[in-house]
Amino acid sequence: MKNNRFIVWIIVTAIVSAGVTYSVVQPLKESSVGNGDPFQKLRSTYDIIQEGYYKEIETDKLVEGAIKGMVESLEDPYSVYMDVEQAKSFNENISSSFEGIGAEVQESNGSIMIVSPIKGSPAEEVGLKPKDIILKVNNESVEGLSVNEAVLKIRGEKGTKVNLVVQRAGAGELSFTITRDTIPLETVYYEVIDDNIGKIQITKFSESTSEELANALTDLQNKNVKGIILDLRQNPGGLMDQAIAMSELFVPNGKNIMQVEYKDGSKEVFKSKNKAAINLPLTVIVDGGTASAGEIMAAALQQSTGISLVGEKTFGKGTVQTANLFKDSSSVKYTTAKWLTPDGSWIHEKGIEPDIKAKLPDYASLPFINPENVLQKGASTSEVDAAQKMLKALDYEEIIVNGYFDETTENVVEEFQKEHNLDVNGKITGETTMKLMELISNKIKENDTQLEKAISVLKEKF
Repeated sequence: MKNNRFIVWIIVTAIVSAGVTYSVVQPLKESSVGNGDPFQKLRSTYDIIQEGYYKEIETDKLVEGAIKGMVESLEDPYSVYMDVEQAKSFNENISSSFEGIGAEVQESNGSIMIVSPIKGSPAEEVGLKPKDIILKVNNESVEGLSVNEAVLKIRGEKGTKVNLVVQRAGAGELSFTITRDTIPLETVYYEVIDDNIGKIQITKFSESTSEELANALTDLQNKNVKGIILDLRQNPGGLMDQAIAMSELFVPNGKNIMQVEYKDGSKEVFKSKNKAAINLPLTVIVDGGTASAGEIMAAALQQSTGISLVGEKTFGKGTVQTANLFKDSSSVKYTTAKWLTPDGSWIHEKGIEPDIKAKLPDYASLPFINPENVLQKGASTSEVDAAQKMLKALDYEEIIVNGYFDETTENVVEEFQKEHNLDVNGKITGETTMKLMELISNKIKENDTQLEKAISVLKEKF
């Protein structure tokens, strides 16, 4: 073709297919696609839509759609375009309190997945678990939504309710009605437990977490604790700089904390500069909800200090993201590098294996039962199955766990109601449901087998 230009002519035609009529009656203008400018095709498409689309189109909407599509084409669950509202929500999550259910979520193979519920949050209280796949929010499918679009549907004012339908491996579809609440700023919780051991739980890595941890350690040292249990379970991660600063409190001077590998293969190694690292005996607890920055810290302590990890394999998120803010306060968050453990391993989609494996009792993974539902004789649901397992765990041995609310179940429920001064009607609903879940929650806390194992491992170092 002349001057290497493409001249595209479209013959006047009409095609009817699957009930849709396509009618093109004009030749397209000469296209300069292929002239070395990769954005010419994008600009041409913009001009075509603005000039020829049958309705008025908002320019901002077209531009945002193009940006969103560009980022989505990366097929990276951790890279996303956020409009003004979504960017505000993201920033609140790492820097201040917010109102919602309190669960970290991410895109996974086209689905919206729970990474971890936050300690003390409504999401944790109702029984949401890491790797639950969200199917619906208030009876609306989330299929095709971005993570931020799903989050905006889930979040809401304190005191309002949201219903989630999730898919859980081995349990099928489960429904949760959750009352939204204020998710607090505090991310470090600590106490002195048996035998003068300090227990510190870190729930996420936000802007103030390293300062909170330093204060907790100072207080515990002033109380002359013999050792420390660091609990990173259900911690979805957060800011990398916080993970580095917090790890440095324990990692000796000159030892690796982590490495970052960029796309050109170059590596940046972060080493501890702390000449007075805390040398108290320490054990770390991890599980499938320990992710991202939580894994950075767990790996740093495991590999550079020889501290034992107790619990279950971690989540497996080994990439680093940054967020660029536009003038209109929208933002694009994108993956910039891999992060590697101190010895150079990449744990992405693999997780970190604990040194000593320990599981919670089976009843710790039972789903939430909605108090608004009525479980009664003749019912056969997943909630009936969960209730029967709870009653069995509470030593009502005569109950048969089969998911069917039979006469035996009714009799056991009546016995349970009598023992706890509840209305005796043989139905699981309202106060009966709430009492049942309260007792099973207390039993889980009293039988924290992972914590017990961590304590036993720690005492070997005394």
